[in-house]
Amino acid sequence: MNSDRGPWRALTTVAAFFGFALLYLPLVAVFAYSFNAAERGLLWTGFSVRWYGELLADPETNRRAWEIREVAVNTLLLGGVSTVVSTVLGTLLALGMRFPWTGSVTRLLQSIVDIPAVAPDITFAAVLVMAFNLLRRLSAWFDPGMTTMIIGHVTFEIAFVTLIVRSRLIAIGPTLSEAAMDLYASSWIHFRRVTLPLLWPAIVGGAMLAFTLSLNDFVISFFTSGPRSVTLPLYVYQSQMRGMRTDLFAISTILVLGVVVFIMVVERMTRWRHE
Repeated sequence: MNSDRGPWRALTTVAAFFGFALLYLPLVAVFAYSFNAAERGLLWTGFSVRWYGELLADPETNRRAWEIREVAVNTLLLGGVSTVVSTVLGTLLALGMRFPWTGSVTRLLQSIVDIPAVAPDITFAAVLVMAFNLLRRLSAWFDPGMTTMIIGHVTFEIAFVTLIVRSRLIAIGPTLSEAAMDLYASSWIHFRRVTLPLLWPAIVGGAMLAFTLSLNDFVISFFTSGPRSVTLPLYVYQSQMRGMRTDLFAISTILVLGVVVFIMVVERMTRWRHE
């Protein structure tokens, strides 16, 4: 039996290493080229930490540093706000879908949640542009900018949060809720002491996925952004048209490392909560 399992184990190991290579080799390449002495392009001309120093330069004397800082702030602001809003709304939507709706209503709600998750980004972005063009007649709030970008990101992030939290609710089942009601727990006590602790890992997972999707999104950001709401993916695209500068590798490395630290802290907090 062991001889039969040997080739499969080796194949699984190779596939795992190949998968990790596809995931992390691009990040390693970005990290390495952030220390390239060359100002543009991918030609290695020597080791230098100059570009990290450029990011810390006085923005009044270095316009490039000011632009990159503004881009980084816009990216984190968009990701943070859209994540918080979509996590709250997605969790509430998942809880609402748990009610004993009729079969047709349940299928309708499921389709509404699934569409943003599977629809092409370009189609979704075009719909958002048309919607904002109509809403702009009612209020200047819907002019292209950070507000429209947040709304656009929330509309597709909600679906992913809802799917994750709803899957957790299905896995939990109704047994514990029925037991809490049998013990005369109020609705608030039932939610705070039973439902929320059980849902917490799924809520955190949905929030982390929403934040990651927001950081990586280009299409919806491109269609809903304004002149003062450029994010890192948009800035990289614009820079690529003129020739990639090495300082973009540096700011990308800093953001990736920041996200890694954030994920490790959240994961540790979640684990500590269950210990």
